[in-house]
Amino acid sequence: MRVSLYVVVGGFALLTGCQTLDNHGVNQTEVEAVTTENTVPEYYLATEAPSAQITDVWERIRQGMQLPVPDQKLVNQYRDWYIKNPQHLEIISERAAPYMYLIVEELEKRHLPIEIALLPIIESAFDPSASSASAASGLWQFTTPMASHFGLEMNWWYDGRRDVPASTTAALDMLEYLYDKTNNNWLYAIAAYNSGESRVLNAIKRNEKKGLKTDFWSLDLPSETERYVPQLLALAEVIKHADEYGITLAPISNNPSIEVVDIDSQIDLAMAAGLANMTTLELQKLNPGYNRWATSPLGPHTLVLPIDKSEEFKKALAETETEDRISWLRYTIKSGDSIGKIAKQHHTTINAIRAANGMKNNTIVAGKHLIIPVDAQDKQLYALSTQQQLPKKSHAATESTKIAYQVKSGDTLSEIAQAHKVTVKQLSVWNKLGKSDKLQNGQKLVILAPKNLEQTAQIRTVSYKVKSGDSLARIASKFNVTVAELLEWNSLAQSQYLQPGQVIKLVVDESKLNA
Repeated sequence: MRVSLYVVVGGFALLTGCQTLDNHGVNQTEVEAVTTENTVPEYYLATEAPSAQITDVWERIRQGMQLPVPDQKLVNQYRDWYIKNPQHLEIISERAAPYMYLIVEELEKRHLPIEIALLPIIESAFDPSASSASAASGLWQFTTPMASHFGLEMNWWYDGRRDVPASTTAALDMLEYLYDKTNNNWLYAIAAYNSGESRVLNAIKRNEKKGLKTDFWSLDLPSETERYVPQLLALAEVIKHADEYGITLAPISNNPSIEVVDIDSQIDLAMAAGLANMTTLELQKLNPGYNRWATSPLGPHTLVLPIDKSEEFKKALAETETEDRISWLRYTIKSGDSIGKIAKQHHTTINAIRAANGMKNNTIVAGKHLIIPVDAQDKQLYALSTQQQLPKKSHAATESTKIAYQVKSGDTLSEIAQAHKVTVKQLSVWNKLGKSDKLQNGQKLVILAPKNLEQTAQIRTVSYKVKSGDSLARIASKFNVTVAELLEWNSLAQSQYLQPGQVIKLVVDESKLNA
């Protein structure tokens, strides 16, 4: 789960989502050993329900804090960094608003340290879409092996690491497991979440053999892990005394703000957004686990919705037939076709086609038909969290050719639109077709086909942690961008010296990254 390169949403340079604040304002001085063991509570005893007077989740967190915060050099350095950079937590607190109540509820239900609710601040700056070059992803920064081990699904349609409710369950399951494996010590468990249980257990064994202390502060761990735990404790200290330190946290209502709704079938996200009276972008922001234009055909069949939209959505969904929740294309199999070729042509998967057609294998027959799920709207209207399609050029082709098309037997609007690289909506507008209008054999349609199709590229905004020996030119070359762009994105001067550990922002085309 360790990462050094994060997707940055919002473009704020401080919000890097890395485990440690390795800015040059925080040095990497070795932690000084303490003379006494740091005692950490085991599972928290069940506490009384939060007082009715608590209206802000941050206050609920403050009242539940129990992990001791020692007078350690790195703890103090991180505390000072947060105090000197109040905007960091002020902005993150706004991002945390949809999810913090859910996380705190789950922690209290399990009687786990409330301070764990702050780990996503360190891991991802509370950005559910955060990704890393080392293949960690999501609010809790799971790698693929660990995500799979703790029950998160990952496939072409869906990535459970970015599903906040699902990944929160997995992260807390993992922390409980680590707590058990590390002899019921929460500092060990949190350290193991960063670097793995083996490193922590081996460090304990080494100290035992040497007759040395085995509390966290005395262990020889990777430097990142030695900074990870102090950063969490410093963060807890700062949030507990935010008012005294002049830090304003965006209030979070001590009530649920989102609901996980079981939809029981695949659904087009644009249609779901319409049923909930939301924009597609608003829906996708709460459901970054879905990689495509629709939920997965094989599940999970759930959507995260604002609590004030959920009842309206459930009522509208109940009035929508299952077969109407997704758009389908009727495809005539041609000689030489393979199911893989057809899946690639229609931007879907072999499994999705097989599921839609009830197929037990990949055998297809020329002349027969396949039902293929397709997006109900123009793909350019979808702002997919992990695969945004942005123009390579700043201008789109505006010229078009007027075509008269004669409808043939078996034609559908979807097929015609697909063949001419336009949308069903455009066809309907150009030909004044209503939703209930059916195509007639021999009917003539007007199509304004574009002469030149705009090229697209897979663009991602990422943050990069500067390494020793890096220069602007070297970083620009590595990511196939220009030095001028680096300077503009990060408000840097040409002569400015880069510090190891400093985080800079880049906008990269993943298809052109240098090896």
